[in-house]
Parts: sequence; structure tokens; C-alpha cells
Amino acid sequence: MSTNFDLIVIGGGPGGYVAAIRAAQLKMNVALVEANHLGGICLNWGCIPTKALLRSSELLHMIARADEFGLSVKGVSFDLKKVIDRSRGVAKQLSGGIGHLLKKNKVTVFDGFAKLEGKGKVGVEKDGKKIESLSAKHIIIATGARARSLPGLEADGKQVWTYKEAMTPTKMPKSLLVVGSGAIGIEFASFYRTLGAEVTVVEIMDRVLPVEDEEISKLAQKSFKKQGMNILTGAKVTKLDKAKGSVTATIEDAKGKIQKITVDNVIMAVGIIGNVENIGLENTKIKVDRGHIITNEWLETGEPGLYAIGDITGPPWLAHKASHEGVICVEKIARQKDVRPMNKLNIPGCTYCHPQVASVGLTEKAALEAGHKIKVGRFPFMANGKAIALGEPEGLVKTIFDEKTGELLGAHMIGAEVTELIQGYVIGKTLEATETEFMHTIFPHPTLSEMMHESVLDAYGKVIHF
Repeated sequence: MSTNFDLIVIGGGPGGYVAAIRAAQLKMNVALVEANHLGGICLNWGCIPTKALLRSSELLHMIARADEFGLSVKGVSFDLKKVIDRSRGVAKQLSGGIGHLLKKNKVTVFDGFAKLEGKGKVGVEKDGKKIESLSAKHIIIATGARARSLPGLEADGKQVWTYKEAMTPTKMPKSLLVVGSGAIGIEFASFYRTLGAEVTVVEIMDRVLPVEDEEISKLAQKSFKKQGMNILTGAKVTKLDKAKGSVTATIEDAKGKIQKITVDNVIMAVGIIGNVENIGLENTKIKVDRGHIITNEWLETGEPGLYAIGDITGPPWLAHKASHEGVICVEKIARQKDVRPMNKLNIPGCTYCHPQVASVGLTEKAALEAGHKIKVGRFPFMANGKAIALGEPEGLVKTIFDEKTGELLGAHMIGAEVTELIQGYVIGKTLEATETEFMHTIFPHPTLSEMMHESVLDAYGKVIHF
């Protein structure tokens, strides 16, 4: 087997495997080194299996509402093991699919840990022993990230969980504390609450989903509380005391008031940190800031021939961002025409809780702070025929435009299937569409997408159905 390549990709997640396949399409001889599972955290322990879990909870939620639709369903229950087995099966199926795609594209895959060993050199280790020495002119680091740990609040995998344990519980907790209300924390809170657990969410910021538009965050928090979640914002967990079968959390709010909550389990969802250790960075000119590798717009590091993509380069920590970076990086290496740097304001974010949340671009507050004079449009789900017919009248579509140019600065949604709808606005932003193009676009009826049209119309005083 050849050990000399045009490109070596370290890490087989959504950034790494996409970069490898695109490079192979461009006739490069490519090696990919992956230590665990092809598809990375996203496919095996993140995006995909969590959506499979949430699908089960969504169905349970709908069955509980059967009477509203004139249906009678009796004796509903769930088998936690089967729910988890289905989730793991989905992940396994797709991981195998990645292996097939890499083989189809003639990417050479090495099973092991990769470490930089000097200019253009990569060593591969397995079970503590070096099994291969590889070389290439170009090397992409795509080693991803792991759950962040807070001193004194470390996960033990039994009573205090990371996302991995939260996806594979051996039994259903009756009560649960979720520390952190970003996408990961809220998705788990939504899943376990729908399955019947008493859920408390603690968030150090003043609102849940703090990266989202403030108006959307408030609507989400109102909905979560209505579902029975206990939401504590502006608060932090200062101590976890473990006992047999329970954990008591000490929680301090912004005013210094202390309360204690005893639960079966705790999920730590306080962010992630890049996997920068033990990969040989110390002998390079690569700069690391707060656990993430610094790159330029072409994903080049401070060391010629070394590149970094995905979660290891910092936020937003999203699979689709990593994949897009992989393509940009490889096409720049291959000197392809019309390679464009990524505009992070055009990256959509999605949270698959109930109700769903999705957004792209600037929040209303950020747009004002950036100096824009803005026009804001809103359209509620309760005024949309399809939403009412679906039995999903809870939600809002919000659009923000620059008053002078008509540029779409941001779009923010909460409600059923908004994670699918948001792409319409993402395409519009990529095309640099103004309010005129959105207004002259014909949206099909009856659909949820009509609300996207009406929100734009509302920003300019032309809304029809509200």
C-alpha cells in the first residue's frame, strides 16, 4: 500500500470525509485517518442519532394529541431500549454508507490515531503502537471537538452525563437537570420531557438559546415552561453532590440566592472544546486560541501545507459548516476557479426541540448594534392555514431587512418544520436577494412556506393575511 499522498485528512467527520471525497473528485491521491467511527461525532453521537431519538418523542407527542384529530389511541407506552436501538441503528447504517462513499471515490482509509511528525509527515498509531508513516504535501486537520468539562462538575458517565450517555441511558430517569441551554442541552431537555421526565434547565445567560434572536428565545422559553420544564436563567450550578441513585445540585442565581435540586441524572451541555492535544501541533507554527486552531479564510494555518476545518476551528460548531469548509479548503488547494471564502452570516442554525427553532444572519439586536436602520416583519403560525390544519398553530417567522438597501440581514423562526423552511432564506441571502425578490417570488398554497412570504410583506406594510 502506498504511503505517499497528495493530501492527508486527519479525522473522518463531516468535515474530513467531505474534504477527502471532494479532493478525490479533483483527481488527488487522498488518505483519510480516523481513530473511531467514520462520520465523526455528528453522525455517530450527535446530529443524526439525536434526531432519531427526537423523532420518537415527536411521535409520542402527536399520539398524546390524537383526540384533537378525531382519533382514539389507547394504551400508549414506549420501550426505551427500542428507542435507543433504533437511534444507534440509524447511526450505524449511515456510518457504513460513509465507508462505501470513500471506497467508491478511492480514498485510502487508515484506522488509527494520526499525529504530525514534521513537515508533510503523519504517523498513524493503533492500540499504542505505530502502524504507518504517511507523507503528503497538504494535510488537513479535522479532529473535531469534545464536550467541555467544568471543574468540579465533571461527567462520570453514570450519574452525570455528557451527550454520549444521554443518548444511551440504561433506564429512563424520572428527573433530570440539564446544565446549558444551547442546541444540545435544549434538544435533550425536549426529548426527556416529552418522554415524561421532570426536567430542569439551568442557563448562565439571561435566556435560553442565547445565540438566537431575543424574541424567538422568549417564545421558546414560554413554550418550554408550558410543557412543564423548569427553566432557571441567569443561574449557574456551583456544586454536584452525588448519592446512591441521585445527584443534588447547588444552584446560584445572579443575585447570589442559593437553591438545591435533587435529580436522578445531570446532563452537562456547556459547549465543546477542540481536540488539539496529542496530534503534534507543538512542533508547528499553528496558533491555538482557547482550544481552537486559528485559520484564515481559506482554512490555512500558520504552518504552510497544514490546514484546519470544522469544530476544531471554533464556532459555529455545526456539521454543515465543517463540510463546507472542507470543500473550500480542498478547492483552494487544487486551485479551482471561483472558490469563495465562507460568509458565516449565511450559515443557518437549527435546534430540533419542540417547537423547532431555526435562524440565519443577524439578530434584531445585532443588526441595530452594527449600525443598520432596519425594517422588521413578523408572521405568526396561527394565521397560516397549513399550520392550523396540521394542528401546529404555535410559532413565528421573523425577518429583518436593511431599510436603505433592502438586504435581508436575518431570518428567525420558531414552530413546526422551521428547520426545513430556513433554507429558503439562506438561498436568498447567498443570492443577495432584497425584499423585492422575496415579494415577487410565488409561494405555493397551502404551505407553511407562505409565512416566509408574509413576513417579508409585513416588514414593508404589505402583509395580507394578518
